[in-house]
Amino acid sequence: MSDTDNTPSLYAAREPIFPRRVSGNFRNLKWIILAVTLGIYYITPWIRWDRGPSLPDQAVLLDLANRRFYFFWIEIWPHEFYFVAGLLIMAGLGLFLFTSALGRVWCGYACPQTVWTDLFILVERWIEGDRNARLRLHRQKKMDLRKARLRLTKWVAWFLIALATGGAWIFYFADAPTLLRDLVTLNAHPVAYTTMLVLTGTTFLFGGFAREQICIYACPWPRIQAAMMDEDTLTVGYRYWRGEPRGKGNVRRRSQAQAHKAEAEAQASGPDLGGSYARTPVPNEMTDLTPEATDQGPGDCIDCMACVNVCPMGIDIRDGQQMECITCALCIDACDDVMAKIGKPRGLIDYLALSDEDRERAGNTPRSVWSHVFRPRTVLYTVLWAAVGLGLIFALFIRPDIDLTVAPVRNPTFVTMSDGSIRNTYDVRLRNKHGEARMFKLSLKGHPALRVQLEGTPYQSVMVPADTAFLQRVYIIAPPGAEPAQAETSDVRIWVEDLSSGERAYKDTTFNGRGN
Repeated sequence: MSDTDNTPSLYAAREPIFPRRVSGNFRNLKWIILAVTLGIYYITPWIRWDRGPSLPDQAVLLDLANRRFYFFWIEIWPHEFYFVAGLLIMAGLGLFLFTSALGRVWCGYACPQTVWTDLFILVERWIEGDRNARLRLHRQKKMDLRKARLRLTKWVAWFLIALATGGAWIFYFADAPTLLRDLVTLNAHPVAYTTMLVLTGTTFLFGGFAREQICIYACPWPRIQAAMMDEDTLTVGYRYWRGEPRGKGNVRRRSQAQAHKAEAEAQASGPDLGGSYARTPVPNEMTDLTPEATDQGPGDCIDCMACVNVCPMGIDIRDGQQMECITCALCIDACDDVMAKIGKPRGLIDYLALSDEDRERAGNTPRSVWSHVFRPRTVLYTVLWAAVGLGLIFALFIRPDIDLTVAPVRNPTFVTMSDGSIRNTYDVRLRNKHGEARMFKLSLKGHPALRVQLEGTPYQSVMVPADTAFLQRVYIIAPPGAEPAQAETSDVRIWVEDLSSGERAYKDTTFNGRGN
């Protein structure tokens, strides 16, 4: 045999995980969040919002063709992309805040990968049965008619969910009823079909087959979460000082230990008043107990593996904090259920902080949850998050309903007219954010000799359509001999006024003269 035959493989095949069904407070919370988030995702594109006759009536619309984002009564223009940047910053700070306070709570409850994986596992359980049934089906090598039927039914259900997911996503970028009709009649743009199929395929693969692999290998967050957490972070953990030593016979051995302890005390006291006392030898089973089990009693953990069997990541939380843990807390529900059955207090696996270990080991009550949640780091994240949010709200309320941008035409910088006057050309983009057309009047502030002229009209006013950025070419003219015509540059301010509301806006620019 060659040396290469003994070389261990660096590749480990994926072991499929079949989580067992569990019930409890955290599982119920996950069901609620799943229903709410999926409801928002699938229903939102169909909500209508009346903005006027010339504007789309979809409440949430990312209109990339017209470079406009609509969110109910809020409309984001291309030059206002700082609102989107601010929301992304708030999302990042919110992720830091929740991770610092409660670990990977986002990953365990609201991450799209978690939500759709939960949905796919639910469908899988409905069709194939709970953990044991799915394990038996997986270990069955022969593909008989029953296994083929269950697999095909499950995959069809997964595909329909994935198709609905991809379809719902593209509805955010066009009018949903119109796009649905075009999709069904095969009249939609190829980009719509391509996007829908890509999202359908990735959802089917990630939710049905990759599952925990995405969280472990594709997602960067597990590798940077440690920077957001400290010893005061509340995260799912195992109270090993209470659970060890563990063993399946802990319940039976504990009762036997108590009985033999009482018997030993009776032997030490000698014959009682009622007559002679017969000594009974201690069974060998008790002499095999570890010192911790005999002196302090066995731990509460009976090694039932319930926490492992319900974990969607397939880890054992009793091994300590691990990168793979998404803090879904299903192991807490499973362990609490077992503790209730054996008559032990809940909390062997629980949300806990490392800083409370010494207090708990000494038998003291741990600090309150709020003392862990509200501490300098989380307060700082909250202040920063709130500051960005308030800044966005302030900017949203003070933004004008009319606006303009001015772009001087640089080729040429000026033109000498036949009468000796100097003319500069500007491209002025007028933004009318109202739901109806408005008449805008342009004027100048600068040297009194300068005058403004609009291309295509003898007037200084122009009608700007509703909710439109209207491009108007504007000329500024200096008469011959005037100071701006002779100077190198002159400052000038272009004003625009909404003749309906009186609202005004301006932009500063420069006028180029001969320079002699």
